[in-house]
Amino acid sequence: MRTYEEVLLECALRDERIIVMTAENRAAIRNMPPKLGERFIDVGIAEQTMIGAAAGLALRGRIPIVHALATFLTFRAYEFIRDDVGIAGLPVKLVGGVPGFLSDGNGPTHQAVEDVSLMRGIPGMQVFAPADIEDLAATLPLIFESPAPCYIRYPAPTPTNIERVRRGIGEAEVIAAGSDVTILTYGLLVREAIVARELLEQQGISTGVIDIRWLKPLDVDTVLNAVSRSGLIVTLEDHFLTGGLFSILSELLVSKSIISQVLPIALEERWFKPALLPDALEYEGFTGKQIAARIASRLTVRSSKTKAQSFSEV
Repeated sequence: MRTYEEVLLECALRDERIIVMTAENRAAIRNMPPKLGERFIDVGIAEQTMIGAAAGLALRGRIPIVHALATFLTFRAYEFIRDDVGIAGLPVKLVGGVPGFLSDGNGPTHQAVEDVSLMRGIPGMQVFAPADIEDLAATLPLIFESPAPCYIRYPAPTPTNIERVRRGIGEAEVIAAGSDVTILTYGLLVREAIVARELLEQQGISTGVIDIRWLKPLDVDTVLNAVSRSGLIVTLEDHFLTGGLFSILSELLVSKSIISQVLPIALEERWFKPALLPDALEYEGFTGKQIAARIASRLTVRSSKTKAQSFSEV
């Protein structure tokens, strides 16, 4: 499996328009400076300056890909992303490190749990949240080919070992189909959704899992197919409830005049407690086991209400 850095370097060596930039965040690209020379730019801790410079380079025919912690990239430099990149529709690619729960031991100032909401709100901006490095690396060439700006949630290093058949921009990956429930998720929580599915299937609950991958553009057909075949749709995300996948799904269903049972699992009006990632997931209730228990409980309550309604009609 090729790493993100290997694929990025390959793309940059093949296309001299690609400029690699960072705001003193070199973890994923530490070996690139000597290989790219002047096409590697580290602006230091100055995310706003980096976006302004990237926009200027894009106006001159370059394709900048910028790297910074997701919080500082999407919050501190938001105005620059919106005005310099978004309004002009420039092909700047934005890579946000340690988004969502991946900031684990860091406090609320480093928790990017509204980044999807902010970035998808910019007209023309694509939003990609891969589950693993393999998916990111494989999709990166397509992202460079697209003339649109794109925000990328940099994933965890642990592979998901998903056999993918869909890699295109705006394409979701159906990991498994289910008639009782389908879990829609992205990024880090794809692996927890897979664990939850295994546990639910052991209870006789037909469970599907879809790696949404692209929050924008959304794979509308795949989502609507899941809604039509499943009794319950679960949106699972390490993001605030507002503005993320739950909001995206709700907007879609309302626009299509579709009624569906939906269980959102997200952060509701609170920051998550800083801890090492396994502990953070456990404390906040986002492990596969906890997710499965919450879904099973919802199905049990719904089944009880249906039986009660049927009895009252007799």
